[in-house]
Amino acid sequence: ENKFIYIRYAYGSSDKMSVKVVRFKDEGEKLSDEKTIIDGLPAERYHAGCRLRFGPDGKLYITTGDAGERKLAQDINTLYGKILRINPDGTIPADNPFPDNPVWSYGHRNPQGIDWYPGTDILFSTEHGPSGFDGPGGGDEVNIIVRGGNYGWPVVSHREIKEGMISPVLEFTPAIAPASGMFYRSDSIPQFKNNYFFGCLRGSGIMRVVMDKSDPSNILSNEMLAEVNFGRIRDIAQGPDGAIYFSTSNRDGRGRVREGDDKIYKIIRND
Repeated sequence: ENKFIYIRYAYGSSDKMSVKVVRFKDEGEKLSDEKTIIDGLPAERYHAGCRLRFGPDGKLYITTGDAGERKLAQDINTLYGKILRINPDGTIPADNPFPDNPVWSYGHRNPQGIDWYPGTDILFSTEHGPSGFDGPGGGDEVNIIVRGGNYGWPVVSHREIKEGMISPVLEFTPAIAPASGMFYRSDSIPQFKNNYFFGCLRGSGIMRVVMDKSDPSNILSNEMLAEVNFGRIRDIAQGPDGAIYFSTSNRDGRGRVREGDDKIYKIIRND
């Protein structure tokens, strides 16, 4: 209704990079009224988070990676390895867990996809586990995010448990590199209703996660969609037509480039 578009991007040189969130007004054929919402977020070539989503509470949630400074993920006074929660104008909500602080949860390595189970305030997130140089390979995660929660990085990873730190509801070893996350809310593809989907980079596909309708924190099953075989999958979204759209990321220096890459694909009901 307000025609605002929120964009997050990295800027600066390779040895001094930051991320900012900006807001534009959609004028139909152009964008106008640029406004910086939050700036100075940690960034590096890897582990920069870079996901935005508005919650059912109307607040803007922002993921940040540890940007190679993994110890800072445990420090709530920094923005490394966090999920942030701010008002749409960039101010800090009064009911955040830490006073005058945008941090909503901490102890993250590189959270990549956030969305809420439909009709609830239960927030799910996907996250990259260590890559070998900062811990044993694998350990990718699906987490349920709670207010003020500590998700363990770098103290614990994979299936390790420590009191006061929240364990993932799903863990993947070998790594699949989840890069997004969304719940399907439409009736257009009924078998997918209320399922959680995320694109996988190293896993080269789309993961489907099915939750218990009476208790969404209870994972019933997860599987890769067999029909999706287009290389590295970056983002995934539900369109207003009820179709699922996803984008490939084969030209990012890590994929096998295919003819015409990269592309946006569409999934519809198969009657």
